[in-house]
Amino acid sequence: MTDSFVSRSQISLASAQELIAAAVTHASTIGIAICVVVADGAGNVIASARMDDAPLGAMRLATDKAYTATLWQIPSGDLRLSSQPGGDDWGVTSTEGGRIVVYEGGLPVFADTGLAGAVGVSGGTGAQDAECAQTAITAVLS
Repeated sequence: MTDSFVSRSQISLASAQELIAAAVTHASTIGIAICVVVADGAGNVIASARMDDAPLGAMRLATDKAYTATLWQIPSGDLRLSSQPGGDDWGVTSTEGGRIVVYEGGLPVFADTGLAGAVGVSGGTGAQDAECAQTAITAVLS
């Protein structure tokens, strides 16, 4: 009977809040205002935050970066080049209701049982967003 069910890890609310705090702390250190989203393994939001003065459109991007990272189980920015016209993933950004984002800043989080969720950050450059997400993951989940 137990073979009929799959066991999966999921980021807890407490860990999601810690990830947000770590990303916000790092963003403050490098002088940017961000939005950060932590999602479960299906891309559903567990927790999110918008720093004062973060760009108004950044929350949607952070949410969709986390969603992209969970759906494809790769960093969102890894699709940037292959999704250009003529690339192997051309057209991927029009799937999932347009929620696929190919900018840096969405990172999947893996646990022993596979994908546990993702962190999405938006508000700085793509490299800064990815740095905030990776710093948070390293600080909290490593």
